[in-house]
Amino acid sequence: MSVFTRVTEAELTAWLKEYSLGSLLELQGIAAGIENTNYFVTTSNGRFVLTLFEKLSAKELPFYLNLMAHLARHGIPCPAPMADRHNHFLGELNGKPACIVSRLSGKSLTHPETAHCAAVGAMLGQMHIAGQSFGKAMANARAAEWRQQAAQQVRPFLNESDAALLDTEIAFHEQHGLHELPQGVVHADLFRDNVLFDGARIGGLIDFYFACNDSLLYDAAITANDWCMRDDGSPDAARTRALLAAYHAERPFTAREAELWPIALRAAALRFWISRLYDLHLPRDGEIIHAHDPDKFKHILQRHIAANGDAIWL
Repeated sequence: MSVFTRVTEAELTAWLKEYSLGSLLELQGIAAGIENTNYFVTTSNGRFVLTLFEKLSAKELPFYLNLMAHLARHGIPCPAPMADRHNHFLGELNGKPACIVSRLSGKSLTHPETAHCAAVGAMLGQMHIAGQSFGKAMANARAAEWRQQAAQQVRPFLNESDAALLDTEIAFHEQHGLHELPQGVVHADLFRDNVLFDGARIGGLIDFYFACNDSLLYDAAITANDWCMRDDGSPDAARTRALLAAYHAERPFTAREAELWPIALRAAALRFWISRLYDLHLPRDGEIIHAHDPDKFKHILQRHIAANGDAIWL
């Protein structure tokens, strides 16, 4: 969530005439994240988030918006898209596809504790169950083919050892996939900054614009790689077991998922190492850009490789 496309109060006021959301009171750019332009919007009727999509096309976006609407109807605390006067979730603002969604309560956590990880695990399991009844599907745009292509683009920027690590890991996952595992709708980016805690409870899951269909275990691995890691990239056993046990209580893991957990952790770490390398070395122009440190996920990946399949489990 960054500001790439500037929106003025006058422009938004005119755009909001297509909605029944009241008059504009405040517009504030959000300077976190790297994918879309986002603003906090306060109107006389409530608080919302405006998103202008910088990469996704108008053809792709109905999947994400309809998914959020579906999950919200099924009790998952995620942003609910606001329909305009023509009952459309998606509009256009300053030449970009745009939508406005409900703003949820709570704040993201920087230093989660065991109880927070348990709450996230339970909510992820509930989200995966709710997603089973969603009638549409979207292929993972950051799957194996993307990893291979993006790796080739970032490789010239790497030193010899990092390039060797990247090559070896790409080759490893060509031989070790997760396709046989239970599949469904996944969030694919459930990091700490995408979960809002309102006291001890989860007030919201946000930023569904990487959501897709993939292995449910892979989604759990993405989540654990952020929520359950110490600053040095090593897994915290108590937080990991809390997240997995709470998830398992909602949607029990299969025996095969337990076996492939170490591979899922490596695949999830590789995906975000590559994407952060890409954003660092091949950035887009933007007014406010916060590129994340790729070394965080390189270190996590190296820890998982060094564990040699002995990953923390239930």
